[in-house]
Amino acid sequence: MNVETISPDLDGSGLRIGIVQSRFNTMVTDGLRDVCAAELVRLGVNADDILMLTVPGALEIPLVLQKLAETGGFDALIALGAVIRGETYHFELVSNEVASGISAVALSCGIPVINAVLTTNTDEQAEARISEKGSDAARGAIEMANLCSDLDALNEAAEDDDD
Repeated sequence: MNVETISPDLDGSGLRIGIVQSRFNTMVTDGLRDVCAAELVRLGVNADDILMLTVPGALEIPLVLQKLAETGGFDALIALGAVIRGETYHFELVSNEVASGISAVALSCGIPVINAVLTTNTDEQAEARISEKGSDAARGAIEMANLCSDLDALNEAAEDDDD
């Protein structure tokens, strides 16, 4: 059996990454930003090829992601935020709407969008996830950008074969 495999590629060289960070819960989101940006650079993304934007809260993230995606100038986007449970239903509303909006941008615009919006019960849970989630977001963005590029090349090759 001949199975073609595209292996994960974590080389960020030449990639342009956009990051949208919520300013709500900045103790957490600033940490996510710092870890994520450091991991992107460690994996080869030039610091000048990272655009960082902030928005007031998590619900504003999807719109700005969409605007960035529509420019065509990014290989992947990353959403950073922290939605921490309170005493009202608002937590569920925000968590669900943000996740849905982030997915919608990826699917409608055809660009990888990594969801690193933490949804936790407590501040302590959010703080404990900063390092892992921030670096996971960076690796996910690079891997997905490279995979999508490889898939685009396969599609172009298949179209050339059809001609």
